[in-house]
Amino acid sequence: MLARITEGPIGQNLFRKLEAKGIKGLAYWDNGMKVMTANKPLHKVDDFRGMKMRIQSSKVLDEQFRALKANPQVLAFSEVYQAMQTGVVDGSENTPSNIYSQKVHEVQSQLTVSDHGYIGYAVIVNKKFWESLPPDVRGQLESAMKDATRYANAIAQQENEDALAAIKASGKTKVYYLTDAEKAEWRKALLPVHKSMESRVGKDLIQEIYKETANLGAK
Repeated sequence: MLARITEGPIGQNLFRKLEAKGIKGLAYWDNGMKVMTANKPLHKVDDFRGMKMRIQSSKVLDEQFRALKANPQVLAFSEVYQAMQTGVVDGSENTPSNIYSQKVHEVQSQLTVSDHGYIGYAVIVNKKFWESLPPDVRGQLESAMKDATRYANAIAQQENEDALAAIKASGKTKVYYLTDAEKAEWRKALLPVHKSMESRVGKDLIQEIYKETANLGAK
């Protein structure tokens, strides 16, 4: 489903918007889908109420946790482990690979596989430089980038799967998978964030994604 966005017309249209800034987009590389961690179960929307949840500096993520009635706390990634250890924050969201590499699972007893968000990267190049290259060289680089993208995204998927397995095997964190009913509840609670972020993200873009993914919010 995600690849339908990043590799399809929507992803390419986003790259075209960069060209006015002198940037040429070449590919999207995955980090992975995000999960939630805390020292209490996060199954229902109401479980987030009053929780101090660490976020990256982001208006969208701030609004996301406020929609869940949690208290978002902007904190550098390198400070998360100690902040959880000392109770400065109660939980966080991230990909399994990031959670495992930073040993977050050692100070969080619960992990919810929610896939509620995505972390990825845009591979970009200076547009003027790119267009100065001979057409045959650009063609070779585009082909190589496609191969590298498939390889990088396969690695990201495997690392997240391995990290989740390692977290389970550690015995320090209970891993929980949301039921369909719980996913629907989360989706309903978070859908208003799409509306409130229209001016920042773009109403047309959100509607295009609804159409492409047949998201329930397209109504």
